[in-house]
Amino acid sequence: MVKRQAAAAGLDDDLTQAKRVRSNADHSPSLSTLSDELTLRILAYLPVLDLTLCQRLSHKFSSLAGDGQLWKAHYYDRFVRPRASRLPGIRDVSSRDARFASKASKWLDEGHLLESRGKTNWKRQYKLRHNWTKGSCAVQEIKVAEKAPIPPVVVQMCDGVIYMASKDEGLRAWSAKGKRRLLAHLSLESSSLSPPTCLAVDVSDDDMKVAKVVLGFEDGSFALYDMDPKVETIMRRHSSEPSSSGLIASVAIACPYVVTMTATQLLSVYTCISPAIETAPDGGFSPPRLLHALKAHNVWPPLSTCLRVTADTVLVSIAYALPTYLSGWTVGVQEIQLSNLGDLQRSRTASAIDEHYRRLAFSSIPMTSHLSPHSSGTTTPSFQESRQIHSKPTSLSHTHPYLLVSHPDNTLTLYMIFSTKDSLSISNGTRLWGHTSSVSGAHVGNRGKAVSISRQGDELRVWELEGGFMSSAARKRLAGGSVSVRVQPSMKSLIPEDTSRAGLDLVSQRTAKASSRGSSVDEGDEHDRSELTLIRGWIGFDEENVVVLKEESQGRQALVVYDFT
Repeated sequence: MVKRQAAAAGLDDDLTQAKRVRSNADHSPSLSTLSDELTLRILAYLPVLDLTLCQRLSHKFSSLAGDGQLWKAHYYDRFVRPRASRLPGIRDVSSRDARFASKASKWLDEGHLLESRGKTNWKRQYKLRHNWTKGSCAVQEIKVAEKAPIPPVVVQMCDGVIYMASKDEGLRAWSAKGKRRLLAHLSLESSSLSPPTCLAVDVSDDDMKVAKVVLGFEDGSFALYDMDPKVETIMRRHSSEPSSSGLIASVAIACPYVVTMTATQLLSVYTCISPAIETAPDGGFSPPRLLHALKAHNVWPPLSTCLRVTADTVLVSIAYALPTYLSGWTVGVQEIQLSNLGDLQRSRTASAIDEHYRRLAFSSIPMTSHLSPHSSGTTTPSFQESRQIHSKPTSLSHTHPYLLVSHPDNTLTLYMIFSTKDSLSISNGTRLWGHTSSVSGAHVGNRGKAVSISRQGDELRVWELEGGFMSSAARKRLAGGSVSVRVQPSMKSLIPEDTSRAGLDLVSQRTAKASSRGSSVDEGDEHDRSELTLIRGWIGFDEENVVVLKEESQGRQALVVYDFT
């Protein structure tokens, strides 16, 4: 009995030791026992994918892995540092120094994200830019009109607000962020007022974020409006008298200056500051005062007007299509420089005519080319290439220093405008492939980001064109096909039940009939339909959305909002 009790006692001691060993193993050091500071140091070395997985572990890790400084470093490494390699004159920094860069100068033109004093949601900002690079977005439609207005509605987008103007509906402002809704509305002066033909918006010179809107009209007049997003009202500031110079084809505004361009090639520059008083009694600008009226003789549509105001100069740029003798179409730009007092200093022009724009291989005079054997439909490759290169542009977008042009052959061309104190020049055009159908419209921003959409609305592409393609690294990136991505919208609950698939327009009856015949469409008919779609196919974007104005075959119009948040 004594031996059995001793043996049992020894077994109990062994079990106790074994239990103690297991207990010690259960309490071995782990991440959960570390301080938050040490855990953040460890998480800083994880890639983005692992960081998002850590947020699913527990409430504690959800908070730590979502720390703004972690996502700020990842944002800088992925979206800011690569831009430096694409911009000339910027010296790259080491990875470790760049990872924790805090100076706004190292963030290029994204320093405003640092100046928000902790209000920037870095994870949300990272997700937003990631969605842009992948073309991932949600889509929603905003019904605009049950039938297409004549002339078509004019649209612009600025600072998350979509501005629309038409003769029947007046000037409207829609919110492009959060819940899409009508912010403000103002009827035009009377039903007999000439319809609007162009629109421009500026919010750069107002701390209160009151948008300055200028509308150009068919009778040659223009009007100025203020849109206050806080109180959601639109106020008319000024309306000019009709002009015999013809309809306003393009407008630009950068307070306190306004520029108008008529279809008869008359450029007018106005200032909204009176020499006697700086502001109007009600707080708005004084009525516009004409500074200069200049007549051009070589500006052809499509055209785009750009206005830039610096501390000592005012620069007006007009980019336009330019026909050349027996060489098809190219692009040109005219730059007008004013002093800060409004005095005209100089005007200069430049064009993209170079060896690329050689003489066309016409077998006969262009006016009689329809009598040549090429008109039978069997064109030689060299003639086909020449005709595509030199066709008239279908759309043109100009935001200095970028000039983006679309062509009838499903391609775009990027030009870089170089403006210095001594010279003005345009680089050779870089052809951009990617679209599989005719491009209806394109728009380029000041950082080189661009969007383009096909005529039928079924192909939207986002382009990264910053810095152009002058360097070998940029040309290699272009050859690799990594400059654009096709947007793949997610058709989720954002789409109202009574709308069709947003962004995937029904082919118009005319196009459907042409395609059902299985024959090539006449080039003249193709050009006419391209211009018609271009009028309807406005496209614009900001940091979060791309907005497209589309028209269905029945004439109904809608704004299609591609939300990348």
